[in-house]
Amino acid sequence: MYLTLEVEPEADGRFLAEVPELPGVLAYGATKQEAVSRAQALALRVLADRLENGEPAPTLLPLDFRAA
Repeated sequence: MYLTLEVEPEADGRFLAEVPELPGVLAYGATKQEAVSRAQALALRVLADRLENGEPAPTLLPLDFRAA
């Protein structure tokens, strides 16, 4: 499974990273890498939560993040 990771700089100097395939998965960071790391961690938590609650989750292996 490939997840898209979109990163945009904000006007205040922070960065916003988002995983469009998982609605609501977005994270801010002081640096691009910090935003990316936070978004990846959140995406994994969302997928784990879906699995734990018996919700449909995409095929997880292999799992890879690709920059958009």
